[in-house]
Amino acid sequence: MGTPEPKPQSLSSRSSPFPLSSSSERLWRPAAQRNMRNQWSKIASYRQQWLSSSSSARTHATSLVNVYLSQKYMPLMELGALKDMPDIRKKASLKLFKQQEFHGSKLLSSYKDMVGVVVNMVNASQSMRCYLKGGNSSSLVHFSSSSEDVNDTGDCGGVAVFGFWSISSFEKLAEELIQMFKLELSLKRLLVSEFLSRSCEVSQGNQFCWSDELYPGEFGDLKACNLYSDETFEPLCPQLKDRKSDMPTLRGNHQPDHEILQVLLLFIVLSTHVQRILEHVYSI
Repeated sequence: MGTPEPKPQSLSSRSSPFPLSSSSERLWRPAAQRNMRNQWSKIASYRQQWLSSSSSARTHATSLVNVYLSQKYMPLMELGALKDMPDIRKKASLKLFKQQEFHGSKLLSSYKDMVGVVVNMVNASQSMRCYLKGGNSSSLVHFSSSSEDVNDTGDCGGVAVFGFWSISSFEKLAEELIQMFKLELSLKRLLVSEFLSRSCEVSQGNQFCWSDELYPGEFGDLKACNLYSDETFEPLCPQLKDRKSDMPTLRGNHQPDHEILQVLLLFIVLSTHVQRILEHVYSI
């Protein structure tokens, strides 16, 4: 994998003098290296959390489909010796309904966890710079991930923090990596919305659309990931990189067949495999 090209002109390339003294500059690099390792370690940890939440979501989505189909075909299901029990079909349907609610709730919880993971990744990628804390007048040199001086760019004027790699290079690499998770998160939001929309047909008759907030505070989380549009006031639609996509309306008033549900499950499995392949290419 080649070295990423540096970002366009930014704060790190301003002509203003770098505020650190020569002694502070010598201390900056070890502090910057420690901070950089910490942020990449966090991203690696968040990636494992993503895999766990994604696997849980896939399990509950599969169970939700199976329960939905069982409930749908309950009137025609052969019950054998149990058919003579009073209200057996009604009781079985009620049990399936409770299972459907359970798996729907767990699926939504797993999606919420994945959103939180991406938010944490974004925060870590934005905390890679190392700023002088307390200013040059302080007798002790301390560094922080937040700036106290508008003239401190946090990258020692573009000095390489590891070998020939500057902080901006690492930031670009992190941005490319996290973009994969953002794209997959947007797709999985579509799948979760579809599954919840299907399950609501039997349970409560509710209807979902793309602009609905799936859990309280979701839109705020999506804004932190740059996955929410302030122009259309709804989450950005799933799309390939640099491509536009129109979002069809999600409805809970039509009966999906077995093949449609299987296709939705296949999307979840394929997206997980593709994401793992891309992670291997961009392995940390």
